[in-house]
Amino acid sequence: MRSTSDTIAAIGLAIGGALGLAGTFVSSDALRETLWTIDGVAIVVAAALLTLKYQRLGNDLVAAGFLTFLAGEALLLAGNAAGLQASVPCYVGGIALWAAGLVMVSAQNTFALWMRLTAFVSAVLFVASAAMILWGAPLLPTSAPLSAAGYPFLVLTFIGWIWTVLKSER
Repeated sequence: MRSTSDTIAAIGLAIGGALGLAGTFVSSDALRETLWTIDGVAIVVAAALLTLKYQRLGNDLVAAGFLTFLAGEALLLAGNAAGLQASVPCYVGGIALWAAGLVMVSAQNTFALWMRLTAFVSAVLFVASAAMILWGAPLLPTSAPLSAAGYPFLVLTFIGWIWTVLKSER
């Protein structure tokens, strides 16, 4: 029987992935901020539950990775209402923490190789975006190709995490 926490974590990742990706492509600032706020809350809840799950399983590195990812998402959430340009400082910190969390979660073979690879690609794209912004490039969270390209790989990783969490209880 699947635990309620696993189900809520899976739903949070699904909502976060869908609304986060959708927010990247909408042109309305208010709609983007709304989608990203709902996405952010859902991902924070999911990451908190996954932190506890993997801590209880004795997988400290994966648990710490989810906690680090949660910190990044919380930072992104904090800058969300400021609008794209004003949120860039929170965005840089958030995606840097996302990248660190993704690498930590994927460092061990807890998840299938394809999930670990999508997480790594996403992390590399986020680190490249953060570095470019820190070195003066005028990138926004929706800028293509780097910033926007990381999100589909992140969503693929979420799909893998959802699959793993839901199948683990069968």
